[in-house]
Amino acid sequence: MQTHLSEQAKSLPRAEEAERILRSCVHCGFCTATCPTYQLLGDELDGPRGRIYLIKQVLEGQAVTAKTQLHLDRCLTCRSCETTCPSGVQYHNLLDIGRAVVEQKVPRPLAQRAFRQALRAVLPRPALFQALIQAAKVFRPLLPHALQTKLPRQHPPAKPRPPVRHPRHVLMLEGCVQPTLAPNTNAAAARVLDRLGISVVSAREAGCCGAIDYHLNAQEKGLERARGNIDAWWPAIETGAEAIVQTASGCGAFVREYGQLLKDDPAYAAKAERVSALASDLVQVLGAEPLEALGMRGDRRLAFHCPCTLQHAQKLGGAVEGVLERLGFSLTAVPDSHLCCGSAGTYSLTQPELSRQLRDNKLNALESGNPQVIVTANIGCQTHLDGAARTPVRHWIELVEEALPQT
Repeated sequence: MQTHLSEQAKSLPRAEEAERILRSCVHCGFCTATCPTYQLLGDELDGPRGRIYLIKQVLEGQAVTAKTQLHLDRCLTCRSCETTCPSGVQYHNLLDIGRAVVEQKVPRPLAQRAFRQALRAVLPRPALFQALIQAAKVFRPLLPHALQTKLPRQHPPAKPRPPVRHPRHVLMLEGCVQPTLAPNTNAAAARVLDRLGISVVSAREAGCCGAIDYHLNAQEKGLERARGNIDAWWPAIETGAEAIVQTASGCGAFVREYGQLLKDDPAYAAKAERVSALASDLVQVLGAEPLEALGMRGDRRLAFHCPCTLQHAQKLGGAVEGVLERLGFSLTAVPDSHLCCGSAGTYSLTQPELSRQLRDNKLNALESGNPQVIVTANIGCQTHLDGAARTPVRHWIELVEEALPQT
């Protein structure tokens, strides 16, 4: 694609990157066929090719309107288009650049600004988030239905974690909302890893991965959180931590990008690259271990929802399914498994109507094989799907831990 960036756009920190990505797009349209929002809305500007064209217009100095912003806001950043693209277009990076420019040029209505600020103020702070969830449960009958569906159903409480007792050890990103919404997930992961001779070391100073801020166009704040996590993890990395494990694939996808995002920061570039290299989804760690030694045999019929951040961002589609099958679980077929469930970080809150449509379509596909339980690998997807109050939705590691033989 030919580009003619405006002088203003050429002065952007990521101008060269934006131009390179734009020029790599050949406008073949393969991406449109796999775009969830295009399938729902049928508007070219609500598909990747159309959004790329909008960003090109913005960077070439053409008028930017609230309509431009809306089409970019509607993107899930599911990255299904990147999986489909034959030219390797790094669409999500171009979208981050375009959204940041549009955010500066098109002031949002006060209500939108306040809502986004509230999300950024609450979600990355586990203690505050937990307090608000507890209060919301008390007043649940008085809340709007849309908010009631965001409150979690009853989940198993967090069991005690085993002590650090093995020479092999890993770090674990605890997450922001997961300790409140699904408190047993990380504990279950720690117990399964312990059975395999791997201890989980805590780095309590580590916090939000930074994705919430970054994808709500507070990009510098997101990078600030990334730097804080690097500082928190570094002592354990220097003492031999094998990996930084994520049980939420959304967090994992962002941590894997620390190296790219901080490549121009002289104080953090090398450390960020090391952290990205160590970042591993839980399935990568378990998949490399002798799981048969666990002596378990799963006996439940499951449907696995593969989060977009696992299959499209981290390219780990099929990995969890392989581990579950190795452990004896029966997996049902899921039609259109490449499509997003509509959670997409804060998308279910900022674009609720589209999100609900995508959720219901996804649940119909997941339930088509009559599973006993739906399992997934990301807290956002889990909470979003479970909010429909249909087939129970849980993290896959909890089912694995429950099937372990008693010691």
